Amino acid sequence: MKAYFCEHTMKENGMLTLRKLPFNTGEKIEVIIIPRSKPNSEEKRYPFWGKPIIYPNPTDPVAEADWEIYK
Repeated sequence: MKAYFCEHTMKENGMLTLRKLPFNTGEKIEVIIIPRSKPNSEEKRYPFWGKPIIYPNPTDPVAEADWEIYK
């Protein structure tokens, strides 16, 4: 089964007209309409950009108990 893609911007009357489709008269087709999602703004996409980073005790060992060499 092949899929055909068509992007359309809706007019005020809410009608959608598709022309020159590659199908024969009487052939059954299925139409699925999916609204295009709006892209997130950079602020919502990366909420921590520009925020200060705090490292409490940055020189302390991390997960020392998990290292096999210390067992």
